Amino acid sequence: MRYITSLLLALPALAQALSSPDGQLQVDVSVNEQQQLVYTVQRAGQPVLLASRLGLLLEQGDFANGLKLVGSSQVKPHREQYALAAGKKRQVDYRANEQSFTVANAKGRQFSVTLRASNDGLALRYTVAGAGRKTFKDELTGFAFAADARAWLQPMAVAKTGFARTNPSYEEHYQADIPVGTKAPSHAGWVFPALFRTGSTWVALTEAGMDGRFHASRLHSDATGGVYRIGLPEASEVSTGGHLLANIDGTLTTPWRVLAIGSLKTVMESTLGTDLAAPAVAFDKARLKPGHASWSWALLKDDGTVFATQKRFIDYAADMGWNYTLVDAYWDSKIGDAKMKELADYAKSKNVGLLAWYNSSGAWNDTDMTPKSALLTPADRAKEFARMKALGIQGLKVDFFGGDGASMMGYYVDLLKESAAAGLLMNFHGATLPRGWSRTYPHLMTVEAVRGFEFATFTQDDQDKVARQAAMIPFTRNLFDPMDFTPMVFGDIPNIKRATRNGFELAQSVLFLSGIQHYAETPDGMATVPAYVKGFLRELPRRWDEVRFLDGEPGHFAVIARRAGKQWFVAGFNAGEQPREISLDLGWLGQAEGQLITDGTGEREFAEGKLAAPAAKLTLAPRGGFVARFR
Repeated sequence: MRYITSLLLALPALAQALSSPDGQLQVDVSVNEQQQLVYTVQRAGQPVLLASRLGLLLEQGDFANGLKLVGSSQVKPHREQYALAAGKKRQVDYRANEQSFTVANAKGRQFSVTLRASNDGLALRYTVAGAGRKTFKDELTGFAFAADARAWLQPMAVAKTGFARTNPSYEEHYQADIPVGTKAPSHAGWVFPALFRTGSTWVALTEAGMDGRFHASRLHSDATGGVYRIGLPEASEVSTGGHLLANIDGTLTTPWRVLAIGSLKTVMESTLGTDLAAPAVAFDKARLKPGHASWSWALLKDDGTVFATQKRFIDYAADMGWNYTLVDAYWDSKIGDAKMKELADYAKSKNVGLLAWYNSSGAWNDTDMTPKSALLTPADRAKEFARMKALGIQGLKVDFFGGDGASMMGYYVDLLKESAAAGLLMNFHGATLPRGWSRTYPHLMTVEAVRGFEFATFTQDDQDKVARQAAMIPFTRNLFDPMDFTPMVFGDIPNIKRATRNGFELAQSVLFLSGIQHYAETPDGMATVPAYVKGFLRELPRRWDEVRFLDGEPGHFAVIARRAGKQWFVAGFNAGEQPREISLDLGWLGQAEGQLITDGTGEREFAEGKLAAPAAKLTLAPRGGFVARFR
């Protein structure tokens, strides 16, 4: 830890620097000649972010222009140790150096910027203290990259477009390896997490610390010159009659702006997205059970939401050792309460928990799936949560939210707080990025917010792109937060020619992180696979203790190792059209030999073999993959 005061020759004001515990990251904060607050970031002495602006605009004052740096706190170590119910690590030990800078605007009003520098990145947030209303207008926080930096970004969908006006839902295809400064396809901007590479350093941008009072942010559509800045939700991204931007009485504290920084391995193993979230609320540990689920809707759609089919999927889950079955839309009319209770009782007898779907929406979209508009008020939620518990339902999948405005974010948090009190697990679909909520609300098992497998059942074009999409999301969407991609099909998809091989599909069971992994495959499809594949899936851990990133390139391939107890699982897939040779450093496993399952000769075939540590070479088939298990 160190505190440095130095005069930067190019700047008229005193600049102050904060370093990470290992000294590799350095953040300099200063006021430039235009009286704007700026910061720069270096890693191992090399620039990561060039001079980038800081500041806020409120209705009550300009905290972005005419600024003066008037003081700073002493650097202090910050440490948090916490557990994740489901994530890339079970136990997390977050350590950072923290410093706050006091800044005055032209009228003498003060605000503070708090920085935390850790070995894997940086976080910053603003505080405007004092009594009275604080009405948000805009944020000037920027991220200025060198001209030769590259970006991997997902466009934000324009609000109220798409199916039944349900956008934005973070369900677009990524634009991979594009020049920084590339303008977004629309005014809506780019979503978080946003991934960049500058020189040998990778940077992943996101935000965390959302308490329901603040709107969710994004990156602005215009990044001329490689200078990205925080963007705001569109006016229509609100609950009915709700407000768009933060409007807080008393002290205003923004969410954390989070930058994971380092080698690709450092970024991929980082937990900053949850490190900067609030500690966990209370939840009944006996009911906090991550795991795997059968789910009929992925391939059978609405026709499968009938009593007999759901009972069959409960039997399927029990046979596979999975602990949940999800009953999707229209269960209220096609099955009904009495039969749902019968299903829940039957599932319980098989050690399977039943999950039920709800439509979150009021008037903010045109969806008609039911149950709908049943969770809009505290009284509604109390009634429905009591109803679900009486039926024996273990958790809810809530779908079709309305964007990122402050009132909509408040609706999410109300659902999370009240479902926690009711002892119900939660899963959001048609939703925003969860931004660290899985730490604060450990019963939030998963969130969609991805162009997942279901899209690859709608059109052949999406199916043809699914391998590249899947190879993007371990580096982006699934980097910090659980993701309900609903992976894995070994058989046929109605009216679609599947583009991936079986090894690619199986690898997703390890590569993708979700508190409850809802598998798309049906009982009939699972019946076609070898016994050793079924055995692997039956014994797949329900949560992970440790992660090691082994190799990969966003959009092309990924190889990741995960530990559960004393077992290590290694998985990888290749999204390319040509075979890919990979070399694996498995030195931490000593001389261990593990079970290997990879692609067979045909696209729908498997092969079983051995994978030996400490080093191994594999050739991954086009759109193929592998899993390995070391006991």
